[in-house]
Amino acid sequence: MNVRRLIPAAALAGAVTLGATALTACSGASAAGGGKDGKLDVMSSFYPMQFLAEQIGKDHVKVATLTKPGVEPHDLEITPKQTGQLGESDVVLYLKGLQPAVDKAVAQSGVKHVVDAAKLTRLEVHGSSGHDHAHEGEEGHAEGEEGHDHGHGEAGEDPHVWLDPVKYAEVAKGVGATLEKADPEHAADYRKNTDDLVGKLAALDAEFKDGLKNTASKTFITTHSAFGYLAERYGLDQEGISGVDPESEPSPARMKELQAVAKKDNVSTVFFESLASDKTAKTLAADTGLKTDVLDPLEGITDKSQGADYFEVMRSNLKNLQKALGSK
Repeated sequence: MNVRRLIPAAALAGAVTLGATALTACSGASAAGGGKDGKLDVMSSFYPMQFLAEQIGKDHVKVATLTKPGVEPHDLEITPKQTGQLGESDVVLYLKGLQPAVDKAVAQSGVKHVVDAAKLTRLEVHGSSGHDHAHEGEEGHAEGEEGHDHGHGEAGEDPHVWLDPVKYAEVAKGVGATLEKADPEHAADYRKNTDDLVGKLAALDAEFKDGLKNTASKTFITTHSAFGYLAERYGLDQEGISGVDPESEPSPARMKELQAVAKKDNVSTVFFESLASDKTAKTLAADTGLKTDVLDPLEGITDKSQGADYFEVMRSNLKNLQKALGSK
């Protein structure tokens, strides 16, 4: 017997209305911008933040991104329409210091639930080598700041934390906690999805550790100095042709320096990325008799990417590094 048939229609309608009101009050899913389909509207600044939102939010979220596939995130300009969408979101995920246009739009948006990935893990200053200029300890951002004009943020910190699976897991936990707050009704799901993702990132970290333990060389040359955290995590040395900004042109002196490094450190390969020009990498490779290959900073996924998502591309990066460094 269906018990509901015994409830008068008017009372049932009132209960439904009351339930909907309660749901709106306790769940961000029906806040500004959300609620059309009962999903939480999440705006991400670029792919690594989008990926976290999708993996942790799954069916409970609708994720949009400000940086379209194939666009270099560092150069992003935001349209008025995107600014409007940002303001209507329930949750915004971004990394302060990477995209000045996004920083400005987020500051003016008035969105209640905002995640700044830069606050969820410690940023460091990286020079051309992964071991150089890293800050030991939490304080002392003034130390080692000079001479790193390719960095981002006030202290010239390197924003590319997602290329270190351990740091990316710290960011994932912060994203999960914010989604729980914004949509408490599905908190248990967000917690479970966060734990699953953190577990997968721990497994990826173990693969990198193991895969890069014994290599003929520890030095790699790349057009985009995005791999400082990765280099530091796995005992490698990154030598960047340009700085953290992939479009900056290297000086002839820097090119000469890199030729010497290649000889001294048994370097076989110059890495370039799919979103920026490979011209500089090819010039250096031709001058030094080196090969070229892709090391993807994972700022966006396109049909040129060596994989369909973060994990696939990171594993391609690992294979390419093993090949270039002479993994034993």
